[in-house]
Amino acid sequence: MSFEEKRAWTMGLVALAAYAAYLSLILGRAGDGSPTQVAYVPLMLWAIAGSIGATIAVNIALGIGSPGSGRRIDQRDREISRFGEHIGQSFVVIGGIAALVMAMAELDYFWIANAVYLAFVLSAVLGSMARIAAYRRGFPAW
Repeated sequence: MSFEEKRAWTMGLVALAAYAAYLSLILGRAGDGSPTQVAYVPLMLWAIAGSIGATIAVNIALGIGSPGSGRRIDQRDREISRFGEHIGQSFVVIGGIAALVMAMAELDYFWIANAVYLAFVLSAVLGSMARIAAYRRGFPAW
């Protein structure tokens, strides 16, 4: 497995784990009440910061554990990375449009913030899945 493929696995799994932890905390604190009543901002900030920190830490550990030649990035790696970014960015746009519509409908800030966070998570996870698929099954020819 190439170093870049390991990085794709890391980003996708960490983003998914952080979002699952955030969601379980929100739903756990809401209990039988509405999740909009939970103080979500600190939890969301910790989940985002924890996700970024964990991804950096795992990538550093992977870099230390990988031989130097395994970290070279060639043209194929750059194309696969670009492909994954394009897939992921589409979900950022969808999330932005959803947040815009929610703001226009004057929904609670909780729902708007969570829609944007979910879009970022989907962007990371699906972008990573696209990269992994390209490494495993080959890069799609256009």
